[in-house]
Amino acid sequence: MNLLIDTNRYRDFCANVPEAVEQVQVVEHIFVSFITLAELRTGFLCGTVARKNERALTTFLASPRASVLFPDEETTHHYARIFAQLRKQGTPIPANDIWIAALAVQHGLQLFSRDEHFDRLPQLLRV
Repeated sequence: MNLLIDTNRYRDFCANVPEAVEQVQVVEHIFVSFITLAELRTGFLCGTVARKNERALTTFLASPRASVLFPDEETTHHYARIFAQLRKQGTPIPANDIWIAALAVQHGLQLFSRDEHFDRLPQLLRV
């Protein structure tokens, strides 16, 4: 199984939350979206242990089982469809999370997140 990890679940993993640690340990490959990286690094810079957190993230990303996902033209089509679906449903979610959902759908990845608003997207595979 391949997994796209969201910001909150990466933080859970770093905090040794058993469910997150177990999930990360059992998957074949872990993908991190560019959005998650930006959110994490923003949190690092606004916190008091930025260097420590950045070192941990660098180590995590250096794993041969980890890759960063960036959008391409195809991603923009998934983004647009998801945005339109959510608008039609009357259930908007944050724009950053639409990017994450678009990448997950595009690449057929299971999303590992605690955010319940992703449940509004039945086409999104969830852990």
